[in-house]
Amino acid sequence: QEEKIFAGKVLRLHVCTMEGAEWLEEVPEDTTVEKLKERCLKHCVPGSLEDPKTVTHHKLIHATSEKVLTDTKTVLEENIQDRDVLLLIKKRAPPPLPKMADVSAEEKRKQEQKAPDKDAILKATANLPSRNVDRTVAHHNMRDFQTELRKILVSLIEVAQKLLALNPDAVELFKKANAMLDEDEEDRVDEIALRQLTEMGFPESRAVKALRLNHMSVTQAMEWLIEHADDPAVDAPLPGQAPPETTAEAGAASAEATAGPSSEVGEEEAKDELTEIFKKIRRKREFRPDPRAVIALMEMGFDEKEVVDALRVNNNQQNAACEWLLGDRKPSPEDLDKGIDTNSPLFQAILENPVVQLGLTNPKTLLAFEDMLENPLNSTQWMNDPETGPVMLQISRIFQTLNRT
Repeated sequence: QEEKIFAGKVLRLHVCTMEGAEWLEEVPEDTTVEKLKERCLKHCVPGSLEDPKTVTHHKLIHATSEKVLTDTKTVLEENIQDRDVLLLIKKRAPPPLPKMADVSAEEKRKQEQKAPDKDAILKATANLPSRNVDRTVAHHNMRDFQTELRKILVSLIEVAQKLLALNPDAVELFKKANAMLDEDEEDRVDEIALRQLTEMGFPESRAVKALRLNHMSVTQAMEWLIEHADDPAVDAPLPGQAPPETTAEAGAASAEATAGPSSEVGEEEAKDELTEIFKKIRRKREFRPDPRAVIALMEMGFDEKEVVDALRVNNNQQNAACEWLLGDRKPSPEDLDKGIDTNSPLFQAILENPVVQLGLTNPKTLLAFEDMLENPLNSTQWMNDPETGPVMLQISRIFQTLNRT
């Protein structure tokens, strides 16, 4: 009587097999799946339980959820309800292990497909006739365009300055050019992001530094500010950037230099003024090292000046700058200011090109040359510019044509 009173709920389950057999099994809800499976096997495969592996070689699947039932769990734990449908199937046999002969054949096939090593190549080509190839000349003809482009730009800037100085409106043109540089987007700070940080209580100058270091990301800048809150050098200006006072003085000097000459100013004074404008433009376009790369390299023990030189030589690429610092440091920063031989066929071909000749009379071309000279990563911007892009394209084509000959 007690067993009947305290027995679990009896469930009627509909069981099917892959062979098409169907029947009803009545089991208490506390029955394990393994016991249920044994009852099913007794019903559909008489005498099969003599082999103990028979139970483990079969599985029960809940038809609605397509879930394989776990042997150690009860019907209740598997959330099986009255009148649910279960499927009894035999597990698939595992694939047979490959024979040793098959393994050896597969390894042999892989070895046959493997590329030959250096010794094998030398052995196979030992009897080939040698050719007289001057490897020094071949290597010289594969000059890096970026390295040569810098020399070309140095010389073209000199030519462009001389041509533009002959223009009677040169001073006015470069006033506008100088104004364009004053609107440089790179020096601007996202006002909304800055306001968010200052409202949190961070000092404005420190927030500006954090935003510039973290590419105007408020979240990353905030993390940087919290991490460096106790750093004594947290308010130091970024490497390669002047403090605000110096910038203000430079702006005032630039304004004075760009003030237009009166009608009484002679030609010599106008030329001097133009020279000053050129200097101011170059100062604004001077190389700006990546602050993160500077900090990372200085943490390795290198001096700030040599780190900036390394980044300038290697176009702000941190890994290349590190190799330069650890190597022979060639080319040197002084080599970057050397122009191309003005009597070379390459330079003569560039100057004779009509598109280049027309571009050299445009102040924007000079600005592009100055910018690419100190910030090579900006080359793409000028290549896509409708005014300077054709000039750069012609220089590239002439270089590639002469480099093949």
